[in-house]
Amino acid sequence: MSETLQPDPKRWTALIFIATAQLMVVLDSTIVNIALPSAQADLGISDGNRQWVVTAYTLAFGGLLLFGGRVADLWGRKNTFIVGLLGFAAASALGGAAVNTPMLLGARGLQGIFGALLAPAALSLLAVMFTDAKERAKAFGIYGAIAGAGAAVGLILGGVLTEYLNWRWALFVNIAFAITATIGALMYIHEPAEGRNRNRLDVPGVILASAGLVALVYGFSRAESDGWGAGMTIGLFVASVVLLGSFVVVEGRVKAPLLPLRVVTERNRGGVYLSLGLAIIAMFGLFLFLTYYLQGVMGYSALKSGFAFLPMVAGMIVGSTQIGTRLMLRVRPRLLMAPGFMLAAIGMAILAQIKVDSSYSTILLPGMVLMGLGMGTAFMPAMSLATHGVRPEDAGVASAMVNTSQQVGGSIGTALLNTLAASATTAWIADHTTSVADLSNQLFINKAAVHGYSVAIWWATGILFVAAVLAFVMINAGVQNSSERAEGDESVEDFAVPVIAH
Repeated sequence: MSETLQPDPKRWTALIFIATAQLMVVLDSTIVNIALPSAQADLGISDGNRQWVVTAYTLAFGGLLLFGGRVADLWGRKNTFIVGLLGFAAASALGGAAVNTPMLLGARGLQGIFGALLAPAALSLLAVMFTDAKERAKAFGIYGAIAGAGAAVGLILGGVLTEYLNWRWALFVNIAFAITATIGALMYIHEPAEGRNRNRLDVPGVILASAGLVALVYGFSRAESDGWGAGMTIGLFVASVVLLGSFVVVEGRVKAPLLPLRVVTERNRGGVYLSLGLAIIAMFGLFLFLTYYLQGVMGYSALKSGFAFLPMVAGMIVGSTQIGTRLMLRVRPRLLMAPGFMLAAIGMAILAQIKVDSSYSTILLPGMVLMGLGMGTAFMPAMSLATHGVRPEDAGVASAMVNTSQQVGGSIGTALLNTLAASATTAWIADHTTSVADLSNQLFINKAAVHGYSVAIWWATGILFVAAVLAFVMINAGVQNSSERAEGDESVEDFAVPVIAH
């Protein structure tokens, strides 16, 4: 049993600034989506290059997360956190001031690089600063709500800024977030020294993991634009399998691995990474289709469509801070995660009923509230369990795996579900076209598009159901309210951080 330590007296204030940084990183995955049409017109970005405004960020972010997590373990989480914040602010300033396409794409890539340093440092700081079980539950509840709701907040904020200022403020706004979080970090974050990893950086592991993840994320991006059977798409997936397979082999042999296999092979953490990744696939696909549906079919403005997501945000906050936090110390994680994902699947099934003339109050509102409640309830124990029972020196890379499963899941969800929707739309048009005039009829086109969205959302419903089953079957950890060893993890002598006697 680890010796009892006094908790950091400034930990709750520090949480505010850690949460601010996490919100900035998460919302940046969607805030630019709303602003993209304006940026495209302003800078003359071609349709072919348009997707790179989003992909440049996700490629760098998803590809370098494991590297960023290990840097946090080696260099110090507070140091990495601050460098990530300052770099993200500088990259955002560069992007907001962009005068041409290459400048904007380069800035988005830099945002991804610094985000890969920032995100795992933020989560691992929580893991080492909050050691009491009850406090840890509250802290991760707040963090989980922000991580879950951040993407929807990005849609709202992007709509407000684009409509009332211009698209550049969707990037400039990050500077305010970053400066606030940096000042707060310097004043209030005090990282325990005993969790630092003193080993050398695993360079071969960095290269193989980063290249493998970039190939995987880029492969799904190309599948969306070129098709699943395209030579480039297949080549990227093959390269990803080879690189990530080689990474696993290397990690099992080197003295100080980038990702110790014990972090992912432990049953509970593996279950969290897998089920959470699947849930994110479904969730990000939903954001995409509902945005298209609200603006393209229902005629909502960017601002109105952003605010239409508010019930989902509210549901996530309630599910995470009220349901998840209150029950986490009483029931096993799987009894929150599995029902949470199942409730989200029910909400998704309601949303799959959309039609051209659907009412917001009868279909979208209840569906989004249930989605938010379910995902919020599941996110909270998932975030906590992902770093629960891991060695102190591995906290950063374990945190990075949470973000990696989210980023890769988001990329897969966007590409996979968009492809399914496009195929369903094409098939519907082929089956229902009676004359050439149909193809110029807006109502006909809208019906075809909504059919495609509905089919894709049904697939997302099925994916959420699988996530619920996996969470229930794979995760067998006990209630997270004591210092018992994580079940099934023979490498863990105790908790990742000292647990305060109470």
